Amino acid sequence: MNYFVKIRESIMIAHSLPNPFFGPAQNMHGATFTVDVTFISDELNEFNVVIDMGEAHRITKEVLSELNYQNLDELPQFKNQLSTTEHLATYIQKEIKREATSIFNGTLNITLGESHNAWAGVIE
Repeated sequence: MNYFVKIRESIMIAHSLPNPFFGPAQNMHGATFTVDVTFISDELNEFNVVIDMGEAHRITKEVLSELNYQNLDELPQFKNQLSTTEHLATYIQKEIKREATSIFNGTLNITLGESHNAWAGVIE
């Protein structure tokens, strides 16, 4: 059996994807992402939860606060990298996993919604 806790937040970023592959998105543009963070475990902890929802929200907000209202092209962690939605999801996943290590021992899936009909992410 698998259990999960899902947290939803949002961030607003600016970035460019400087490669002809990306067509008009090569240029600087903004994006507002809905960020779904799913904490998954095949067992509940001693308190019968996957993770405390308050802590899950706190960690998620903390990680996302470093990205919110930022130009990703100017952040050192994205220097010389294409900050695609998938790449951004991977970065968020690694940072949340690192922050939650002491209170969560499971898998972590991240989904970024770019619009009401387009999503990308990382499944651990």
